[in-house]
Amino acid sequence: MRYERGRKDASRSRIVEVAADHFRGDGIAATGLAGIMSDAGLTNGAFYPHFQSKAALVRECVAAALEGQSGQIAEALASGGLAMAIDAYLSRAHRDNPEKGCASAALLPEIAREPSETRKVYTEHLMTLVRQVSAALPQQTRNPEGIALGVFATLVGALQLARAVDGTEFSDRILAAGADAARALIQT
Repeated sequence: MRYERGRKDASRSRIVEVAADHFRGDGIAATGLAGIMSDAGLTNGAFYPHFQSKAALVRECVAAALEGQSGQIAEALASGGLAMAIDAYLSRAHRDNPEKGCASAALLPEIAREPSETRKVYTEHLMTLVRQVSAALPQQTRNPEGIALGVFATLVGALQLARAVDGTEFSDRILAAGADAARALIQT
């Protein structure tokens, strides 16, 4: 049976979109292919013409999520600079919607256990994000890449903590403290 042109690409994109939401929301290990395919509106058998394995799907989802995040950072930097990017990242909306948020904050422990190919893709995309933040720092900043890494680590760690604790008030305090720490880093 022949399908119209572009249908396979559309199906693949749908699988990646659904899987990325599931992975970030539920975790890689807790997400099964059957659930992804069902939510994508496809049969289980439709998976393998697109991906050789779940690991290949994870790799593509990580890349897609970080590419999307790079675009969001670019928009925030263009609109309001690093301060706006920090505020957007450490917002209640981002904290409360991990399935649509930062793949790093949602998946780092699991990415560390993925095959080296996935970790390599993650590293390449992370460095793109670091270079974006580094380029937005004041020109007189010493060691801009080191500062950018510190900012990124602060943001991800604060978001992970804010998601993990019990109680919105304490979680809000963690978000605020993380934002203050990140702002202090960009002032040095």
